[in-house]
Amino acid sequence: MNILFICTGNTCRSPMAEALMKSKMPGAAVRSAGIFAGENEPANPLAMKTLEKKRITSNHLSQPVTQSLLEWADVVLVMTTQHKQVLIVNFPDFQNKYFTLKEYVSEADKEVWDTLKKSYASLEKKRALFIQNNPNITSEALTEAINKHLENDIIKINQLEKELGSYDISDPFGGDLLIYEKTMHELETYIDLLIKKIKK
Repeated sequence: MNILFICTGNTCRSPMAEALMKSKMPGAAVRSAGIFAGENEPANPLAMKTLEKKRITSNHLSQPVTQSLLEWADVVLVMTTQHKQVLIVNFPDFQNKYFTLKEYVSEADKEVWDTLKKSYASLEKKRALFIQNNPNITSEALTEAINKHLENDIIKINQLEKELGSYDISDPFGGDLLIYEKTMHELETYIDLLIKKIKK
């Protein structure tokens, strides 16, 4: 199984998850990327220090999410619900591969997620159609007009999102070493469950 971990900048959570997974399951096909990542940036020094304290080495360099990475992956495990939403909107062809790490190992709320996926895709289609059919609306007025036009869809999505528990792995960025260690502990808990699920 090819596993792709995704976070925001590919310098904290996803490289920690990738390194943890590789250390616990040598030979696993694991990569990581970031939704807003730059190319070839080193991992956050505190993320590296946290890994070193667990005697895990990593020569990580960041990379953005690409079509080819998503094609390579059998499963795409993101750190937050928001990451998943961004991927569904920007790369809808691969949405059956997208899960938050917590969601994937817990198997809970699948029905709600399936409804949400369809709702996100429908919202995006309606948004694109509205823009296409209203070429004369100025860019300033466009966002307001779209939100008004899609108000009921947005309310429905907000309600569905509230039904879900928190599937987010906390972001340590800007925190001290203790915060990074807390995130590492959280990641390790769910990566252990992931390995158990893979080995079933």
